[in-house]
Amino acid sequence: MGKYVLKEGKSGFHFNLKAANGEIIANSEIYSSEKAALAGIESVKSNAPVAALEDQTKEGFEQQKHPKFELYKDKKGEFRFRLKAKNGEIIATGEGYVSKGGCKNGIESIRKNADSPTIRE
Repeated sequence: MGKYVLKEGKSGFHFNLKAANGEIIANSEIYSSEKAALAGIESVKSNAPVAALEDQTKEGFEQQKHPKFELYKDKKGEFRFRLKAKNGEIIATGEGYVSKGGCKNGIESIRKNADSPTIRE
């Protein structure tokens, strides 16, 4: 099982979701309070397992309802994803992947690890 690592930085709180092997599989935005960051974690826990996959790399892709993972290509040509909650807000993002398959594996890892415990660093 993975874990959410909650950290306080100079500009606020953020979290990373780490897989069992310690790799970061998702990052959050910066939150103004610890309470807000914890609410963000709860949002990932409730939305990731049921989120649809919207593959924006396909021409004429079908738009999915929220919650959803948006899979897209960035300016460098890498595959990335963002998880959007039921209200359309981005609650987690992933790193850049060289292959679409790698990006999809990252999404599945988030689904698998969504119900992980939270630790504070």
